[in-house]
Amino acid sequence: MKNALIDYSIRNPKTVVSLTLLMTALFAVQFPKARIDTDPENMLAAQQLDRVFYRQVKQEFGIRDLLVVGLVDEGGILETPTLEKLARAAEQVLAIPGVVAEDVVSLATSDNITASEGTLVVRRFLDNVPRTHEALAQLRQAVFGNSFFVGKIISADGKATALYVPIQSKDLSHSIAGRIEEILEEEFRASASDTSNGVRFFIAGLPVAEETFGHEMFVQMAVVGPATGMLLFLLLWLLFRRWTLILPAMGLMMVTIIWTMGAMIWLGYTVHIMSSMTPIFLMPIAVLDSVHVLSWFSDRYPRLRDRRQTIAAVLRDLWRPCLFTSVTSAVGFASLALAGIPPVQVFGVNIAFGIMVAWLLTFTLLPASLTFIREITLSRHLAARAEVSGTSARFLPALGSFAFRRAKWVIAGATLLIAVGVIGIWQIRVNDNPVRWFKANHPIRVADRVLNEHFGGTYEAYLVVEGGQPDDIKRPEVMSYLARLQQALERHPRVGKTSSVADIVKRINFVLHGEQGAFDAVPDDQAAIAQILFLFSISGDPNDLDNFLNADASKANVWVQMKSGDNRDMSAVEAALAAFMREQPPPEGLQLRWSGLTYINRIWQGLMVSGMLRAVLGSFAVVFVLMVALLRSLRLGVLAMLPLTVAIVFCYGLLGLFGKDYDMPIAVCSTLSLGLSVDFAIHFLTKLHALRRQGTDAARANQEMFGETVRAVWRNAIVITLTFLPLTFAPLTPYVTVGLFFATLMVGSAAATLLLLPAFARFLPKPTGSNPQPVS
Repeated sequence: MKNALIDYSIRNPKTVVSLTLLMTALFAVQFPKARIDTDPENMLAAQQLDRVFYRQVKQEFGIRDLLVVGLVDEGGILETPTLEKLARAAEQVLAIPGVVAEDVVSLATSDNITASEGTLVVRRFLDNVPRTHEALAQLRQAVFGNSFFVGKIISADGKATALYVPIQSKDLSHSIAGRIEEILEEEFRASASDTSNGVRFFIAGLPVAEETFGHEMFVQMAVVGPATGMLLFLLLWLLFRRWTLILPAMGLMMVTIIWTMGAMIWLGYTVHIMSSMTPIFLMPIAVLDSVHVLSWFSDRYPRLRDRRQTIAAVLRDLWRPCLFTSVTSAVGFASLALAGIPPVQVFGVNIAFGIMVAWLLTFTLLPASLTFIREITLSRHLAARAEVSGTSARFLPALGSFAFRRAKWVIAGATLLIAVGVIGIWQIRVNDNPVRWFKANHPIRVADRVLNEHFGGTYEAYLVVEGGQPDDIKRPEVMSYLARLQQALERHPRVGKTSSVADIVKRINFVLHGEQGAFDAVPDDQAAIAQILFLFSISGDPNDLDNFLNADASKANVWVQMKSGDNRDMSAVEAALAAFMREQPPPEGLQLRWSGLTYINRIWQGLMVSGMLRAVLGSFAVVFVLMVALLRSLRLGVLAMLPLTVAIVFCYGLLGLFGKDYDMPIAVCSTLSLGLSVDFAIHFLTKLHALRRQGTDAARANQEMFGETVRAVWRNAIVITLTFLPLTFAPLTPYVTVGLFFATLMVGSAAATLLLLPAFARFLPKPTGSNPQPVS
């Protein structure tokens, strides 16, 4: 198969190129069908229990995704001119298509509960905009006298107000947020960046953060992708200095990306944060084998002086190591299928497919393209390469000699790095927050910071209280337990405010008894509670209870507003609830269960950590077996795994030592780097094993290794490391994290390969059955 494929590609270059272009066109037509997905719900499998329960909660309590709109005026928000503009703006927001108008919570739309002569009165705060000092004073008294709304629609200091805007679908959040911004700009003529004393406005919430990320993700694909491609082209130019050699490799890269992304879209998968990075990952990966082929071709052509003969010789020599490097890299990525997170699984399998496509094209399209280069062009350009010169020609042999002579010191140094890495790994902190996917000065981050300073929190979690029978929630002991539970949660520093049906019951009981402090509590009679809820339903909007109480009163929903969306903070709040329940067990028959976007994010983060561990261990085992099979030696198989082990353990240890959160991009990098890191070792040990079997002594073999073979490894390390650096200039932190951390891992893997393997090679016994002969 090897010889047939190589010979066919060299003898029929036009056919190979034509077939490749036809396939590329078929995949390219799929691109307009691409769909974006940034919904954290979809990070969980469709039948995952927490996801199923979240869908049930949303349906049963009429819960929608929320945009949180905040207006801040340092001079005070409750002033007539500001309230007039707020009322007009709220009216326009209610009319935006996709906004669930009846559920908008704000000063302009929310009802205040009072009593007059023993009769319950439910009336809008802003039925009419107050225009006198007396009317403004009454409004302030009404708003601040109702604790249900303080910290929710009005800040405690009176300098900010909020609108909670539910939307019909999360994928509308970016467009609706844009329309709201237009309305507020028109009304207030100010923005979040305005430093004057006027009204500033902010838009926050997980839905808009995630959809904004999706929008900017596509922008980054259009910016970072071409920038990475240009850098890759420049690197290849610096390495080979000839357009005729570079263009086939760049063409191979583009075809690989089109086939891979086209196949993903054709199969119906959406573009998620991970799959959006597919082109960036495939750019350097797709040319890795090409760099080896071009490097060896450049070094050998001056001796053979025949392009077809040189191409065939190089490809036959590189067939086995390139096949195994591609398979191990593909295994590293495909192991993400064990992660249990659908978008990560799709990304891993997709990249694995792309790697094997690149390998196939390296042995078909690349040789076919090289045959079009004229002999006279190659002779003129590559003759000068017969004697390799330059920095790498001096540096690499010196590096190999140092590692070989100072083997014990190199091994001791690697042992120390592993020890440091292990210490750091024990200190790693697992955490993520979609809002932190933006840089600190991004409007989403600024809005998040400002609104969480003024209000109860822009992150929603829901605590569902389930009884066994209808009207269980109306039981006094249950309603009182809800009130105590809320007080316990609000004592946690990350919980800004909680709301439930118990707050409504307490408020009505309070106002119906002349606002006497003793009645700011849940009645101790179930009939009284039922009557309070009935009065509220006939006096105001019956839908006002829907978000807190289901139809038969067998379940209640506690809206928990958090000031942080970090997974560790959600976990801490869960722990606080668990501690409260141990101290004060719930009434008989009552069950409590968490849900909501912030909780869902915490769930998939936990699944990611366990899934990544399975992926890394599974990938490590498979790659090790492949190494033993390739090198036909258990000892060399272990040796092949050492450089990547040192690099991964040390780099992840640094994360723990420097306090960097272990988030989704960092977790994924571990499995990705595993497959790629071993590539360097494969090429090194394959050649070393061949030399040793020929009877070459260790010192001579090491000297030979740091010629043609290590030059190709060196070039590959430069390409794959530097090509990821454009990601560090992206405004989205996952791109920055992947770019910087992955480049660091590749530097560590290359350095460990070029230092550790020569050091250990010094102590390897001569293979049995070796045939001493000179090395040409």
